[in-house]
Amino acid sequence: MSMLIRTACAGDLDRLMEIFEHARRFMQANGNSNQWINGYPQRELIEQEVESGFCHVCETDEGKVVGTFSFVPSPDSNYARIEGGKWLDDGPYRVIHRLASDGSVRGIGKICIDWCWDRCHSLRADTHADNHIMQRLLEKNGFKRCGIIYVRNGTPRIAYQRI
Repeated sequence: MSMLIRTACAGDLDRLMEIFEHARRFMQANGNSNQWINGYPQRELIEQEVESGFCHVCETDEGKVVGTFSFVPSPDSNYARIEGGKWLDDGPYRVIHRLASDGSVRGIGKICIDWCWDRCHSLRADTHADNHIMQRLLEKNGFKRCGIIYVRNGTPRIAYQRI
């Protein structure tokens, strides 16, 4: 099955929120009950990312949106300070945030990472210590652990970079 990745539009918002709800349930069922809590990511945040052109969707040949991610240009203020390590380089980068799928198509994570890599050869991402699935996905796709960063609410995340 081929996959189209396109910039999300306002008409995708309801579907995106369904995908995030599925992802929250999946994370809770797989030992990661602390990452996307209290309704994160909130609709308002996703609306802002759609308006900015950062939010993307993965669409099947049949036109069904089955995954999403944000592809954000640097600098990311959460990445300004890193503990217990360092970034692989200090040049411009893009960040992959909020990678999620509805679970209906295998390999969405790799498809998204490959798409991002085709557009930028310095990628950063972060994930919760309990999100072993995301850690494996990043490491399997050439990302290196660089240290710990802190997100806006002050909680730590494992920081990754691929160059």
